[in-house]
Amino acid sequence: MTSYKGFKMNKQLNKPDATVIKRIQIRCQQHIHQAISSLADVWRTPIASLMTMLVLGVSLALPSTLYVVLKNSQTVSQEWSSPTDINLFLKKELPESRYKNLLHRLKTYKEVDSVEYISKAQGMQEFKRTSGLVSALTLLDHNPLPAVVVVTPKPYYRSSIAAQELLAKLEREPEVQQGKLDIMWLARLEGIISIFSDAVLVVSVLLLSSVLLITGNTIRLNILSNRAEIEVLKLIGATNAFVQRPFLYTGFWYGAIGGILAWLVTMFMVYWMEDTVLNLAQLYDTEFSIEGLVFNEVMLLFITAIGMGLSSAAISVNYYIAKIEPS
Repeated sequence: MTSYKGFKMNKQLNKPDATVIKRIQIRCQQHIHQAISSLADVWRTPIASLMTMLVLGVSLALPSTLYVVLKNSQTVSQEWSSPTDINLFLKKELPESRYKNLLHRLKTYKEVDSVEYISKAQGMQEFKRTSGLVSALTLLDHNPLPAVVVVTPKPYYRSSIAAQELLAKLEREPEVQQGKLDIMWLARLEGIISIFSDAVLVVSVLLLSSVLLITGNTIRLNILSNRAEIEVLKLIGATNAFVQRPFLYTGFWYGAIGGILAWLVTMFMVYWMEDTVLNLAQLYDTEFSIEGLVFNEVMLLFITAIGMGLSSAAISVNYYIAKIEPS
């Protein structure tokens, strides 16, 4: 709680003969004194203060960890969606010139990144190599396989919706008999990620609301425990703003230390999940390492934690300190 020394500095600040520079110096000294005093008050009840900080830290660590999982899931989804190819089965008995004209037109599409032509003979050779039915296939009178064009969309058009729209556009080409896009699994994956994203948002809002309530209640208890000192300060002329400031700094310290705890818990969770993710990636013969919070995201976490601490403190002090009047 604010000491009488801080109040004396406040009286000096209000003197009419104080210069602008002097006022700034006194104001800075006053804020530093109240910030240090509020930090000392926090540690006078270490168990209660630490529990509040842990609640704030864990409450912020959960949505931040879910965000890390969501971010890495989106990265995996983008990597899996990159080889999304469209197979166009061409009509039979067309001259090669028609096929060449089709390839030329497809290369002019703004959505198309590359085009690969697989002739009927090449398709039969590949089928013989992979099927193991060489002796049976030699008995065929003719090659029943159609020529195929493999179209790779540009990255912007590799999402499930954009790729399906491109498939419908390609199927309107006169040389195309049928198009195939094996992307249903990708659409399901994007749907799951979308649901998970909404769940992360809902969980974050609920947990941040709980942080506001818990921290605000802690500040309220601090105000009530210092009710007598607040009344004395108001009797000797202290304003509500002056009395409120130490409690706002208390909320700041709760948020700052809680943000550090949230970052540490999030890093621990990422480290704990890393081995499991690496083992899973090896099963699919891929190289993937989980990515934690980058610098900008860590700063956002700290700012959010401090903002929550200050907001909850501001709500409590504006309501309760205004109601305390010296009797």
